[in-house]
Amino acid sequence: MKKLAKLFIVLLAVWALAACGNESASGDSKTVKVRIGVTGTDGEVWPLLKEKAKKEGIDIELVEFSDYTLPNQALANKEIDINSFQHIAFLSQFAKENNADLEPIGATVIAPMGIYSEKIKDIKELKKGDKIAIPDDPSNQARALKLLESAGLIKLSDDFGLFGDPTKIVENPKELDIYPVVAQQTPRVLPDVAASVINNGVAGQGGFDPVKDPIYLEDADDESVLPYVNVFAARAEDADNETYKRIVELYHEADVIKAVEADTNGGSIVVDTPKEELVKQFKGL
Repeated sequence: MKKLAKLFIVLLAVWALAACGNESASGDSKTVKVRIGVTGTDGEVWPLLKEKAKKEGIDIELVEFSDYTLPNQALANKEIDINSFQHIAFLSQFAKENNADLEPIGATVIAPMGIYSEKIKDIKELKKGDKIAIPDDPSNQARALKLLESAGLIKLSDDFGLFGDPTKIVENPKELDIYPVVAQQTPRVLPDVAASVINNGVAGQGGFDPVKDPIYLEDADDESVLPYVNVFAARAEDADNETYKRIVELYHEADVIKAVEADTNGGSIVVDTPKEELVKQFKGL
């Protein structure tokens, strides 16, 4: 009996040590692992966010994807917990097309879209018949066409909406050849086109200065760009998860905001749009 009692005491001590090993730095909760889907991990932002979260018992694992549709598929399939790479319009389009119960849980940045060129310095220099590349995914394609309209190059139909395509162009006085390509290819085709409409993040990854290099830039203060606010997204069933909410809060702390500015050369602007407004916009698209 004494041997059994001693064995019980030893096992109890081992269990207690194991339990302590699972506690966070604060000592009052266990470490929680969160898998976040992203499309790029370069720069200071994600390492900094991981470090800050770790101090609060949140172990962030970044899962990198090379294609824009994959992080949402992985989220819907419960292969990751949340993702952060897209704007509201893109998320809405995916959710509708795939009957996926996803929704935004927090804002990250607004990244103005720009028109770039290796051949001209001013948008007015475009000539008749010039080729212009735009992203081919529905939401970014529509956004690019609206940008071309705001630059005075084309006119779109009144029913264009958020997901219109080149068939909705009703006026094209310069007979521009609008050329849809995969978003990540828009910088690479610059030698072959007169100009290319490039997402802010893709431009940064391509080595461009998203503030100085565009020959025409979207107005980030225009209310019409709210659908293009980038977000953290989760499955609807996890929308109120406290750990995910905390990650969103950490993203908006001063040192992370500074890192975002550094990583994007000032091209991305951190915004703290309330979750309720994000969801309202998302459901209204």
